[in-house]
Amino acid sequence: MKKPTILITNDDGINAGGLRYLISIMRELGDVLVVASQKSNSGQGHAITARAPLRLDLVEKTEGYTEYVSNGTPVDCVKLGEQIILKRKPELIVSGINHGSNASVNIMYSGTMAAVIEGCIAGIPSIGFSLNDYENLADFSACGNFIKEISTKVLNEGLSDGVCLNVNIPAVPKDQIKGVKICRQANARWVEQYEERKDPRSRDYYWLTGYFEKLEESEETDQWAMENNYISVVPVQYDLTSHKSLDKIKSWNLNGYGL
Repeated sequence: MKKPTILITNDDGINAGGLRYLISIMRELGDVLVVASQKSNSGQGHAITARAPLRLDLVEKTEGYTEYVSNGTPVDCVKLGEQIILKRKPELIVSGINHGSNASVNIMYSGTMAAVIEGCIAGIPSIGFSLNDYENLADFSACGNFIKEISTKVLNEGLSDGVCLNVNIPAVPKDQIKGVKICRQANARWVEQYEERKDPRSRDYYWLTGYFEKLEESEETDQWAMENNYISVVPVQYDLTSHKSLDKIKSWNLNGYGL
């Protein structure tokens, strides 16, 4: 039986430990194509490169495994992998393993999840994996079996059109993980603050700081799941329409004549 083709990318860069660990798992499940950025693109969201040439450099090519490095963003890497290298849709896209949480509102800023959403837009089953540990030398060993199980399910069962998965894993030993919880995105936000500073030439500059603020404590959310040692799995859609608000906005009867 023909092996599935799995496209892998991330936002922490080609040498990130999370990417390397994810590659080792996916090579057990199919033929792997890696297309990853040469540098970190954390916090870049759904950025694409439109004002500079994109490049691909072959790193390795062996039976069942091909790896490229690019100067593009994670979204660029998905596009290049599908359209330039494979010239067809892979059976699965996985992104990560991200160094740090992409639960709750973090998905809006995440390059890891932007790659997943791009795959979803293209009609490819896609999953983002993140570990709630920001250290370069984070221990990913507790993630392996869970990532393999979730990826195998998606390969076998597929996902609904327009839906991808955001998977977040607590940074605890495997024996402390209580299980997998299917849940929704938590209502939270980053409260941003800018520190005003002066450079050696007395010019003002600003350094972004802030803190994460939870706006709910529901046990049905990804944030609660991670904080309580569950792996959270959130089905995500790229349709941002507030469908429940359509009737209300229609009732405004906007026609340009009311002012």
